[in-house]
Amino acid sequence: MSAASKKAIEAGQIWSFPGGIHPPERKELSNQSPIRQMPLAASYMVPIKQHIGAPGEICVAVGDTVLRGQPLTQSQTGQGLPVHAPTSGTVTAIGPGRIAHPSGMADVVIRIRADGRDDAMPAQGLTDYTQVSPAELLDTIRLAGVAGLGGAGFPTAQKLALQRPIDYLIINGVECEPYISADDRLMREHAETIIDGSEILLHLAGCDKGLIAIEDNKPEAIAVMKEALADHPHFSLRVVPTKYPSGGEKQLIQMLTGRQVPSRGLPIDIGLIMQNVGTAYAVSRAVRHGEALTERVVTVTGEAVAKPGNYWVRIGTPVAHVLHQAGFQATGEEQRVIMGGPMMGFTLPDVDVPVVKITNCLLIPSVTELAPAQQEMACIRCGACSDVCPAELLPQQLQWLAKAKDHDGLEQQNLFDCIECGACAYVCPSEIPLVHYYRKAKAEIRNIAREKAKAEIARERFEARNERLEREKEERLERHRKAAEARKKAQAEQVKAGGENPQDAVQAAIARAKARKAAQQKAAAENQSSNEDNS
Repeated sequence: MSAASKKAIEAGQIWSFPGGIHPPERKELSNQSPIRQMPLAASYMVPIKQHIGAPGEICVAVGDTVLRGQPLTQSQTGQGLPVHAPTSGTVTAIGPGRIAHPSGMADVVIRIRADGRDDAMPAQGLTDYTQVSPAELLDTIRLAGVAGLGGAGFPTAQKLALQRPIDYLIINGVECEPYISADDRLMREHAETIIDGSEILLHLAGCDKGLIAIEDNKPEAIAVMKEALADHPHFSLRVVPTKYPSGGEKQLIQMLTGRQVPSRGLPIDIGLIMQNVGTAYAVSRAVRHGEALTERVVTVTGEAVAKPGNYWVRIGTPVAHVLHQAGFQATGEEQRVIMGGPMMGFTLPDVDVPVVKITNCLLIPSVTELAPAQQEMACIRCGACSDVCPAELLPQQLQWLAKAKDHDGLEQQNLFDCIECGACAYVCPSEIPLVHYYRKAKAEIRNIAREKAKAEIARERFEARNERLEREKEERLERHRKAAEARKKAQAEQVKAGGENPQDAVQAAIARAKARKAAQQKAAAENQSSNEDNS
């Protein structure tokens, strides 16, 4: 990063990003009251994979009694994250179960029947984290199961373990999605803990400068965080204009630093690391108190719930339980339950799915508040989608390629730079669900890549096996050849020394074997005769 760029950043300059929209915010439905504790459910469903990466290995069995915070899975360093029991109770089942996914797909879940006591594992935190090695500190965060709570779910310790020079740590408190106010209330009520976690993240990132970004539509959170930052000179507060999707990782980086993350690249490629305010809070609780990630703040909102607001919800809580506690009454077949916000969220196929680590919102809108999707019409080529795309893509072109399953063309058009913000679909006058096409195409490309990788691994194994068998055959033939040469050499040396003819030696060996066999037969006959006389 150039000296001029750093100087502009230190001066507090705010840049912009292309595109973007200004949908109705509707945050006042949920941000007016403090965060409430969601009452315990009777049972929980904990998916073993709630992060980017491989799932852990299950370390409990049906019938086991567990405590809150007890690991249900275990994983090695750098390979996935463990999940933990959200409360005390008994493991009742381990196997396939519905998870929060647009397709309603199943995955392995661990079901726990709560005992109502909510007994927790004994925990001990670190008084001074600077006195332990970075590796031990990272392991503490990993064992607590902390993943990015902003939506991506990338293992936090794994992101911090990447050994590259870092100029700035960015703490994302923008929360630009309409309706959602979980981070807003968390900052208002737990600013000190968030900043403490941010200091730990800064320590692990190995840099001395941090930026905390908040959108200007959160004046209360801005005031509280500004006051809390007074004794933390390593961090600077940045207030960014309200524009969706300013909370997107690449978009916020561009606003704060004027730099662009390269296509298919990561922020660390340009010397930056970004973490969510919820992640910083979870890191502080893990390090200071030894707490595993067993709950998070979830915004429950929409005109169809009687008690909208923000709740501390245990990981694995059935969505149906959350809705019941928030005063939701189903009104008809058209009623939708959206996990996430109206822009990037998805409609749940049913409410028998669990809250997971990346669940930041449950939106239950009335039909008049958020109308159901209308029938898709033909594209009129107005270009509005291109105008609002924050990644400067060509949404219309991507949709045509996706429908044609032209995967090479999609790669050339940088499909994977799409952050699925939904801005293109929001402005489309033809009601085309553009993001749906992109998600489906991405899944198809990933599946093809996965199958190709499996086929490549199978081919390499087949070739390796053939090479091994051929090598073993050659080694066996070589041993036989050397043994034959050794015998011939020994025989030749024996003849040369005046010993017996080799053929005579062979005949003598045969004669000895016959004599030995005859002696054994004679002894057996005599033994049988002796037994008959005795009888």
